Amino acid sequence: MKSATAHTTPPMLVDAQHRETLILEHLPQVRLIARKIHERLPESINIEDLISAGVLGLIAAIDCFDERHNVKLKTYAEYKIRGSILDSLRELDWAPRQRRRLAKQIEAVIARLEQQIHTAPDDEQIAKELGVDVDTYRQYLLNTQGLTLGSLEYSGHEEDGRELISYLADEESPLPSEQLEQQELEKLLAQSIERLPKIERTILGLYYQEELTLREIARIVSLHESRISQLKTQAILRLRSSMHRLWPMQRS
Repeated sequence: MKSATAHTTPPMLVDAQHRETLILEHLPQVRLIARKIHERLPESINIEDLISAGVLGLIAAIDCFDERHNVKLKTYAEYKIRGSILDSLRELDWAPRQRRRLAKQIEAVIARLEQQIHTAPDDEQIAKELGVDVDTYRQYLLNTQGLTLGSLEYSGHEEDGRELISYLADEESPLPSEQLEQQELEKLLAQSIERLPKIERTILGLYYQEELTLREIARIVSLHESRISQLKTQAILRLRSSMHRLWPMQRS
């Protein structure tokens, strides 16, 4: 019995004063994550609600954190904060079904055109296939921008409820099959990104790797902020379409 208990030792608890200190210390991290998520959402979503949800995630991270796992609290907290905010948005079901259908429709059109012309279709080609003018199509992208939250992790079919990231093996996993699967997924994602138009690759790199805001990216590439938002949404829809084709969710 003693050995079994040793394997299930709970995380080390912190006293109330230290817990409060950690919460205050990491509040700027909550606000930063909430702000980056909020800028991808319609204006009707209150950023204070996102911050409140993020604080709950932060508290959960502090309460569950175990320093013996050799992971920094900031890293673990970021995962919990972001997850808590996204969970709160899913519970709100803030995006009308019509917008979700529109996003799926655009994604399907992109996939169909890529199969036909064997390259990334431009705005004019996508708009024509949708039966609308370019300005209307670009407005569609603005209307669906919030729906791409987490889209680099999720498959093209939201109903599956599965994340592409769950198919990546842990770095410490000893199974060669899982390591090969991770390498294959990373390779396919890299190939999909490489096929994106240059401006879309640049925007994704600046946004996700450099963690710049849309406004900062707009200044760098000399485009209007709304156009940056359109191109980012379009790039993510392209990646979703490509990864769904290259990495079917039926894989075990």
